[in-house]
This record gives sequence, C-alpha cells and structure tokens, in this order.
Amino acid sequence: MKSLILTLTLTCATLCAAFASDDKDQSGLLQTRYDQPGVARSFVAGKEWFPLPDYNDREAWNSLLGPNAQQFIKQGEKLLDYDWKVIPATAYLAFERTGDRQAMEKPEGANRGALIALTLAELAEGKGRFIDQLANGIWQAAQQTSWVLSAHQSRQRSGRALPDMREHFIDLAAGRFGSIVSIACHFFHDEFDKLDPSITRAAEEAVKRNILDPFLDKDEWRAQWWLGLPASRKAMLNNWTPWCNSDAILCFLLMEKDQERLDRAIAQSVQSMDLFLDYIQKDGACEEGPGYWDAAAGKLYDWLQIMYDASEGNFSVFDNDRIRRMGEFISRAYIGNQYVTNFADAGAKQITPNELIWNYGHAVNSREMMNFALFGLADRQKAHFKNPSYQGNDSYRAMQNVRFNPQIRRAVDSLNTLVDESSMEIVLQNLRKNVPQTTWYPETEMCFMRNPSQWFLGAKGGYNNESHNHNDVGTCVVYIRNIPVLVDAGVGTYTKQTFSKDRYSIWSMQCDWHNLPMINGVAQSFGSEYRARDTRCNPTKGSFSAEIAGAYPDEAACKSWTRAYRLTMNGKPTLTITDTYTLDKRLAPDVEHFLVKGEVFLPGDRFEDHIITPGEILIRCDEGLTVRLSYPKTLKASVDVKELDDPKFTKIWGKSLRRINLTSAADAPVKGRYEFRISEAE
Repeated sequence: MKSLILTLTLTCATLCAAFASDDKDQSGLLQTRYDQPGVARSFVAGKEWFPLPDYNDREAWNSLLGPNAQQFIKQGEKLLDYDWKVIPATAYLAFERTGDRQAMEKPEGANRGALIALTLAELAEGKGRFIDQLANGIWQAAQQTSWVLSAHQSRQRSGRALPDMREHFIDLAAGRFGSIVSIACHFFHDEFDKLDPSITRAAEEAVKRNILDPFLDKDEWRAQWWLGLPASRKAMLNNWTPWCNSDAILCFLLMEKDQERLDRAIAQSVQSMDLFLDYIQKDGACEEGPGYWDAAAGKLYDWLQIMYDASEGNFSVFDNDRIRRMGEFISRAYIGNQYVTNFADAGAKQITPNELIWNYGHAVNSREMMNFALFGLADRQKAHFKNPSYQGNDSYRAMQNVRFNPQIRRAVDSLNTLVDESSMEIVLQNLRKNVPQTTWYPETEMCFMRNPSQWFLGAKGGYNNESHNHNDVGTCVVYIRNIPVLVDAGVGTYTKQTFSKDRYSIWSMQCDWHNLPMINGVAQSFGSEYRARDTRCNPTKGSFSAEIAGAYPDEAACKSWTRAYRLTMNGKPTLTITDTYTLDKRLAPDVEHFLVKGEVFLPGDRFEDHIITPGEILIRCDEGLTVRLSYPKTLKASVDVKELDDPKFTKIWGKSLRRINLTSAADAPVKGRYEFRISEAE
C-alpha cells in the first residue's frame, strides 16, 4: 500500500509542477495556500503519511535501494562496535575559553552520522542486526540535556555555552537531531519496544522536550529569532528559518499526537516561512552564496515537500515561478570544475548534493536542475555517470534520496547509453546547453555572465549587512575556462570570532581583500546603510555597473564612485573594469586591489624572455594560463602574499593567495577614471 501511495504522490507532484503560476505579489504566498478550503484539515496527528515503505516491506525496500543496499549495509557494519561519543562539559566550555567550536561539534556530528548510517543499513538489510546499536544511539541522544551546539547556547538566558537544563530552544543541530530520532522511531518503534518500550518513550520525551515544546513556547521566541515572530522586518532571516522549520515540522508530523498542538505548529511554521520569503529578495538569488543554497533554498524545498506529502498534496506551491527560480540559482552560480560564484561566506568550491538538486528540480519541473544534478554525477576519467549514493548528516534528505533514487538511476543508465553512442563531452555539453549565458538578479543585485570563449564574470552590488556578509559591495570573480583569475577567498573555519563583534577584523571579510578599491585610503564599512545605488546590468552588452560610494564611510570623502565591468560577448575575449570617481577632497592615495590565485609578475620582473613594462602585470594561473592585467601607468604596482594555513582555505586555494595593489599618487585628482583590462597573454 505504501508503494502505491509513493507512486501516486510522485505522479501528483509532477502534474502539479506542470502548471506555472504568474509571479505577481508573492507576499503571503504560503498562507494563501494554507487558507484554501480543506488544506489545514489535511494535517492529521498520528496519520501514516511518511512517503516510504514500512520497515517490514522488504520487497519495496529492495526495489528502492537497488545497488545501493550493500553499500549501506557495509557502512552500518563499520558501526556495529561504534563507541557513542559522550560530550563532556569542557567540550562545551571550549567555545567560551578558546573559541573552539569543534570540541563539541565533532563528537555530536559523529553520533548523528552514525544514527543515519545505521538507520539506512537496517532498512537495507531488514534482519534486526543493527537494532541494538540504533537503540544505544537513540537512548544516549534521549539522555542529552540539549541538542543545541555550544556556539549557539549563548542564546539561552544564562548566556553560557553549557546547556542549562531549565531552558530549551531550537537551533540547526537540535532540529537535525530531532528529525534523526523521529525518523528512527517511525521505522523501528516496534523493534525498540521488543527490547524495552522505555526506549521509544525516552525518545518521544526527548523530542518533546528539545523540539516540540520549545517550538510552541512564545517565551522562547527571544532565542528562536529564526522564526521571525512577532513579525518584524528588522530581524534578519536567513537559512536558519527554513532549516529549523523543516526539521521541527517533520518532528511534529511524526511524533505529535495532540491535534490542537499540531495545528498550532503548522500554522506557526507557515507564518514563519512566509516571513522568510518576504524578507529575502524575490528574484530567486541566494545572497548567502551557493555554499548556503542547500541550507536556504534547499531547506525550503525540504519543508515544502514535507508539507506536500503530509497533506496528501493539498499544500503545494511547487508550481510557483519564484520557488523554481530559487532552485535554479544553484545551476546558474556554477562556473565549472567544482568552482562556484562565491560571495559572502560561501566557499569557492562547493559540492552540493546532486540528489537534492534532482529532487527539487523534479518537484518544480525544472529540467535545468535535473540536468545539473546529472552533470554532477559525471566521472570524466572513467567516461561514466555514477549512480548517486547518499553521503551526509541529514536523516530526512537521506530518506528523500532513497525515495527518488530509482528515477535518478534510470536517468544515469540512459546517459551512459548516450556516452557509449557519442562521447562524454558531448553529453555533458548537452546537459548544460540550455543554461542562460547571463543571469541577472535585479533585487539581490547579482549577475553571472559567460561569453562564448568560456570567460566567466560574477559581480554584485547589494549592501554590507547581507546574511553571512562580507564588506564587498561592487566586487567580482573572474574565471577563464574554469580557471580562477580574480577570486573571492571565502571564509575560514568558523570560530567564536566569526560571528562576533570582531568579525570584520578577520582579513577575508574586509573590503581590501576583495577586488575593490580603498577610496582615499579608506575601506568599506559594515552596516545596512552601506550599499550600492543605481545598479545595472545589460546582458546583451555583457555590462554591469554600480554606484558604490555609499558603501564607504564619510571618511572616504567620496561623492561618487561607479564600478563598471564589461565582458566582451563576441570576438577576442577581454574584461574591462572601470572606476569613475569624484571625491569631495583628496586625503590619501586610492588603492585598487585584485585578489588572484597565481604567480604575479610586476613591472621590472622578467617573465620568460622579456621584462614586464610599466602599465602591465602578468599573472600565471593554474594549468599554464597566463593573464595580462593592464592598468594606468600613474598607479604604482605592488603585491602582497597571503600565506594560508586554515584547511578551509588551503583545500581550495593551496598555500597562498596574492593581492595586487595599484596605488595612486598622494595628490591624485579628485575627479578621474581608472581603467583595468584583463586579457590572455599571447
């Protein structure tokens, strides 16, 4: 019966996605749908709705898991003797003492991952071999005072990093742990009861204590800022809102037996998610960058899918253009060779789960997203597309990946047949051929441009209080044939400093470590008032411009500073960067910065058989690519080497990055123009 429900659910989702809505005023999008007749009554406490087979339906599980079953079983076997990690008080206190988050996060993450792997292994094998270890993990989780990370415990009234048992609230990790426990109990509660009913009772009480009660407790809205309640446009909402809501609602729909409490939770979550959609821009861009897409738009999809399934399809906005655009952002932001357009805290190399992209694309009927997911499964060395296998720390997504895996496997088989008939490169090109060369997000003020020569420009306007903000209004990244030239360093390993008042003392957050000028020797400032104006994009001409004077404080004495980019869309590829400015007065030199991955040769240096002359710099990038940066001879060139030792940086950039500094004269004119041109060295 569950298998039949699964088939009907998938068919209904596909049909719903086939109808595109117009994209007018989207305020209250979710509430409008929830208020439709019969929708609210579709959410029934204790109803069997989870869209996967019962644990004992072995035929259905064998069909779903296919070739992945043995892999899941082998992973589970490695954990049969897993030593469940106890998190001591000092691990929490390490965050206060040294700023170390990992002392607490690593063991908790290991426990969560073990529970997911054991759940998948038992569902794959179905012989009860992993039940004892699952019971051990669930029992230990139930004994924890809190599932909140040490870095987030400061939101409790004590302000300390160690959980205070008198108070409970929800953060990202607590919600995720709650969903893991709820899913395990959904499948295995009968098996746990055979051992001792106290296991299930303890799990239910822990989910109630750590998730269900805090979600409904208005006194905890103070700590649970991500709810956005009471409604306030002043509160910043980001990926926390869909992430926490999706996990909390999953817990309610699997564990809550009181209909009145479930109704309150669903209504509150709908309101919160509408506030999230109202807060972020409507153009579909993720201002936190593609590194946070799976936690923002991706978790919005999770929430929508949970609501769709639990209501038997009555609650659905998968036909909405905005929801589709939010999904397709991850495809548009992709550059190549795993590089993505990374603004804010996002990393420059990001491997987003292909299964999530497929599932989202399937729901909103986006062939672009589904093709991008398949593109990510390519093994170029073996000229073969791989069957996806789940790797992660999210129990709901693990279940979703199992659910949709047969469809992806069939698509992969078809692609491998095409590879045999043509070539891997042709198939890959066809998977990406319908992605627009230029995408412009006018509200977020972000653009992605690619020309026929495979030059890529990502540029942004925006403001300096975006989620996971860097002071980077007007910056860019430039890649040539997927090779980084001008880069954004991203962010290092999170510590206490990362989200503190000292955030902007971190070098990678600062304006002068982005591809931006210091005006009159002054860098951009943090704050919502520091923003771009008159931001424009002309996709046909390959141009982007923004008035960025407003991103600098009064000390810069800047009346106007227009940063403009022009990427040639036909003919010989070049990128021209122009700064046109007017100052109130000259106080100090301007310094133009360009952050590069590669070896830099300044005027006077020897490069191969010639001496570099004033007005040009050569950058030797990866794979033998050599780029010429031409600049006004009135500027003095120098270079700084930034040695890297943080693994989050070194994994992407290697041991160092270099910052090119082009400094004006101390008495440079108060009105003028700086022009820079990037071309391939011949």
